[in-house]
Amino acid sequence: MYYEQQRPGIPEVTRNIIIINVIFYIATLINENFMVSVFGLFYPASQYFHWWQPLTHMFMHGGFWHIFFNMYTLLIFGMAVERTIGWRKFLIYYFVCGLGAAALHMGVQWIEASHFMAQMADGTSEVSAAAAKSYAELKMVPTVGASGAIYGVLLGYAFLYPQNQMTLLFPPVTLSAKWMVLIFLGIELFTGVSGTLDGVAHFAHLGGALFGWLMMLWWKRTGALYNQGW
Repeated sequence: MYYEQQRPGIPEVTRNIIIINVIFYIATLINENFMVSVFGLFYPASQYFHWWQPLTHMFMHGGFWHIFFNMYTLLIFGMAVERTIGWRKFLIYYFVCGLGAAALHMGVQWIEASHFMAQMADGTSEVSAAAAKSYAELKMVPTVGASGAIYGVLLGYAFLYPQNQMTLLFPPVTLSAKWMVLIFLGIELFTGVSGTLDGVAHFAHLGGALFGWLMMLWWKRTGALYNQGW
C-alpha cells in the first residue's frame, strides 16, 4: 500500500475525469446556453429536463473558480483514494457519489415542489401567486458542478485516512481529515436546512458524501476495500 501511494503521476481515472471536466468547461465558454440547457440538471418536471442530466451535470461548472477548486480538490484527494482502492472501484465510486448527489438534490426539490403545489391549491391568492412563482423558478434553475462527487471523494479520503492532517487556506486551521470533513458536512447541513447561501446545492454535497460513506462501509465490511483486483 505504501508503494501505491508513492507512484508518480496522476492516476488514470482522476486524470481523465479532470480532462472531461475541462472539455465541458471550454464548450460552455463557447456556447453556454446550449451546454447548460442540455447538460445541466433540471427538475424532472421542467421542459429542459433530459434523462442523462443526473450524469452530465457533474461535468458542468458555473465559472472558472468553480471548476478550479473542484478539480484541485479532486486532484489532491482523488489521487490518494484511487491509488488506495484501485482504479475500477474509484471509477464506480466517483459516479455513484455523483448520482447519489443528484438523487438527494432532486428528492429535496420534490419536497419543495410538493409544498409549493399545495400552497397553490389551498392558499390565498397572494400565497398561491408566490408559490406559483417559486415553483416556476425551481423548474427553470439548473444545477451544475462536480461538487457532489467531490464531497464523496473527500469523505472517501477521510474514511481511508481519518488521522491525516488537513489544513485550510483560510482560516489556516489544521485538523484531522475525519473532523475536517465532519465539520464541512455539518456546515452543509445547517446551511441547507436554514436556507442560507442560496445558489449552492447543499443537499447534493450531502448526498455525495452519504453515498460515498455507504460504499466505503460496504466495501470494508465485505473485505473488498483494499482489494484492487476488480
